[in-house]
Amino acid sequence: MGGRSCLNLLPCSTSTPCRASAAASSCRYFVHHHRTRARVQASTGRRGAAKVSCSAASGQAPPSQSTIKVVIVGATKEIGRAAIAAVSMARGMELAGAIDTQCIGQDAGEISGMEEPLEIPVLNDLTMVLGSIAQSRGTGVVVDFSEPSLVYDNVKQAAAFGLSSIVYVPKIEMDTVTELSAFCEKASMGCLVAPTLSIGSVLLQQAAIQASFHYNNVEIVESRPNPSDLPSQDAIQIANNISDLGQIYNREDMDSDNPSRGQVLGEDGVRVHSMVLPGIASSTSVILSGPGEIYTLKHDVTNVRCLMPGLILAIRKVIRLKNLIYGLEKFL
Repeated sequence: MGGRSCLNLLPCSTSTPCRASAAASSCRYFVHHHRTRARVQASTGRRGAAKVSCSAASGQAPPSQSTIKVVIVGATKEIGRAAIAAVSMARGMELAGAIDTQCIGQDAGEISGMEEPLEIPVLNDLTMVLGSIAQSRGTGVVVDFSEPSLVYDNVKQAAAFGLSSIVYVPKIEMDTVTELSAFCEKASMGCLVAPTLSIGSVLLQQAAIQASFHYNNVEIVESRPNPSDLPSQDAIQIANNISDLGQIYNREDMDSDNPSRGQVLGEDGVRVHSMVLPGIASSTSVILSGPGEIYTLKHDVTNVRCLMPGLILAIRKVIRLKNLIYGLEKFL
């Protein structure tokens, strides 16, 4: 690990617009419980609580009472622009830096569609911004929306200047998370690696875990506007969470290789079906069934703004940590 250089630049993305307004927030969470005409048989719960396979938070330290200074890495991405606006309007925090290789010199408020400029230019030098925060002895958090190859070095740089980190990079490898965990433990610096920042998505996962103890059949149905990253991180996380709980699902055709039956995630028979249609909202449903009933959990996301409440919560919480935790659910 010692041979890594401290990179602070983001890869260029020609598809990222430099001037765009963040759309209105919309996030929906549904629970549907449908009973068929057949007599409903009572379910019996199993003893033992479901556990999410993520490291627990520990070693908390009291936070500073000063305003939290936030640096957004990946500032010109859609989620970065939404984060700039959300942080700027949040109580007790302020935007201290916007880092990207796009739109250098443009005002962070203007590229985020805010009514007034923030007088904070987009820069491509993370070290300079971190040094300025360190000199002011302020409490700071680096929010990283960059790329998997840059995450380790960005977190390392943040820690060197005394700042905590939040990493939302869906394609990050678990080996990188393990390396980051060891580094943060040694450096006594807080870091959150979040597969999702959506509070609704976390609630869906937690409800699916509880329900999985009572149903023998479960399938995940998701829709996305483009075919990249399928199955989605949400589907993978749900399947991982409800696997290894002592349940085997969909026994009737668990070994079926019929393509129309979808992809099996994990070893316990959980299947996922992915639908791709341009313009469709991102949606994840967990459908469970038992004798005479169907239980449906559904979460719809219509734009990136619904990740902002989870991000603001994470910024407030991560400054208390002295280690790395995996998963936003640790903060709920």
